[in-house]
Amino acid sequence: MVPHSGNLTPEELREASASGEIDTVVVAFTDVQGRLVGKRVSARLFIEDVMEHGSECCNYLLAVDVELNTVEGYALTSWESGYGDMAIIPDLGTLRRIPWLPATALVVGDLVLASDRSPISVSPRQILRRQIDRLAEHDLVPHVATELEFLVFDDDYRTAWRRGYRDLHPASDYNIDYALHASSRMEPLLRDIRNGMDGAGMYCEGVKGECNLGQQEIAFRYAHALNTCDNHSIYKSGAKEIADAHGKSITFMAKFNEREGNSCHVHASLRSGDGGTVFADEDDPSGMSPLFRHFIAGQLAAMREFTLLYAPNINSYKRFVEGSFAPTAVAWGHDNRSCALRVVGRGHAMRVENRVPGGDVNQYLAVAGMLASGLHGIEHELELDEPLTGNAYISDVERVPTTLRDAADLFERSALAREVFGDEVVEHYVHAARVEVAAFDSAVTDWERVRGFERL
Repeated sequence: MVPHSGNLTPEELREASASGEIDTVVVAFTDVQGRLVGKRVSARLFIEDVMEHGSECCNYLLAVDVELNTVEGYALTSWESGYGDMAIIPDLGTLRRIPWLPATALVVGDLVLASDRSPISVSPRQILRRQIDRLAEHDLVPHVATELEFLVFDDDYRTAWRRGYRDLHPASDYNIDYALHASSRMEPLLRDIRNGMDGAGMYCEGVKGECNLGQQEIAFRYAHALNTCDNHSIYKSGAKEIADAHGKSITFMAKFNEREGNSCHVHASLRSGDGGTVFADEDDPSGMSPLFRHFIAGQLAAMREFTLLYAPNINSYKRFVEGSFAPTAVAWGHDNRSCALRVVGRGHAMRVENRVPGGDVNQYLAVAGMLASGLHGIEHELELDEPLTGNAYISDVERVPTTLRDAADLFERSALAREVFGDEVVEHYVHAARVEVAAFDSAVTDWERVRGFERL
């Protein structure tokens, strides 16, 4: 019987390896596209060597496109520099069982240069770590939860590939938002995902149907920002592996079709180093502390410049449709789902929900963006305007950029982004965006063929 918590200590891994219970360890990290990548090593080798010294891999893994093609133009790596190695240094606090893969454990690592073991600044986990460290200088600790939506299809991944992802069969026939009967048809898969993630050390809260056909959301309890982002990567990858084992497929892409897209709302709150509440003020009619107001004001001030961190792909921007529960207005409101930032909860549970990210987001970058912009607001004591009431979609406030091209331009020109992330990070992710824009601009789509093959 796998225990409820799948977290492992090094000694427990040694015992499990000695008994033959675990024979493989996945050593992983999250890449620029937000995917969990890495390698499988024998448990014996991990214990004897990798646990202490790390495992090496090519540095092009932070400089490839979605299809894993090497791309020129990155400062980190190139043919001219020989595509050298970097090392994955295991964070043993992330060591855990992976119940859906036989006899397997997994550990998330930090990326360093193989030559001198210096941290790689453009690594998504390192970008988030830097913002967590900046908050610690103010005796503040971030807590985060991510809400990933996905679509379930009755076709397996290889069938979907052969069909060019056309004519797939969604796992429901109609809107199943909060519906139980139709969602129950998916319950064998959804239950395995929930229990698998619990067995991997996460705290799964529950699952609910969403609006699109076959759409679901599985929620997990909030945790420290770094833990949540690590768990997010493992969940997203593991859910696909579990679906594959069921002969089904799921997608987290932001906008699969013309119906509702997949969101990834990010909830964030700060606490003091001793766990005290810093966002709430019960003496204020709104319940909000001055620090919380500054935190939100900073996020609004940087929202347009940081949208690239929340919407990193061409497809991300297809989700921003007015009246679709995907935000377009750079505004905040109390429990107002038409705003980019929604304030919810009271007391210890008071938090802000960023509704801009979609299911395709790189969560480390999104959370880093929220923390960096919020800290900017705190440090400069930015004043927060009154909350927007009513329908933000028809308001006259600014909108988030509507294309990846525009978002990349805004991020590149952002003095704040360069100040808090550094030029190297800004240029790396702007280049990644422009690679995708160029690929899209050169592609001939099904939409063009249907409209133009005969009728033009």
